[in-house]
Amino acid sequence: MNYIVSADELENIDFAPGNTVKEVLQNVRTLLTTIRYETPLDRELGIPGEVVDKPMPQSEAILSSVIFSEIKKYEPRAELQSISFTRSMEGKLVPKVEVRINESE
Repeated sequence: MNYIVSADELENIDFAPGNTVKEVLQNVRTLLTTIRYETPLDRELGIPGEVVDKPMPQSEAILSSVIFSEIKKYEPRAELQSISFTRSMEGKLVPKVEVRINESE
């Protein structure tokens, strides 16, 4: 089964998710919403902040590559199916990913 995770869906952190699916989806959402250098013990985790001032097509290309590698590195139970972006009139670029959960990892 595939699941959609968007960076604009902010939820409270659940320190004891009820199942693997909830845990993996929460981890993917965290990867999409964390800016690099924000996490004290792993400064490389997250999205690079430099994409903010780049043109939208360039930001999308950079973010697609980074999101793919971040999910592969930090949450191997999530198999990335697709990445899309929503653009707002204010210039906000919001990533949305579709993942399949591999519970055998």
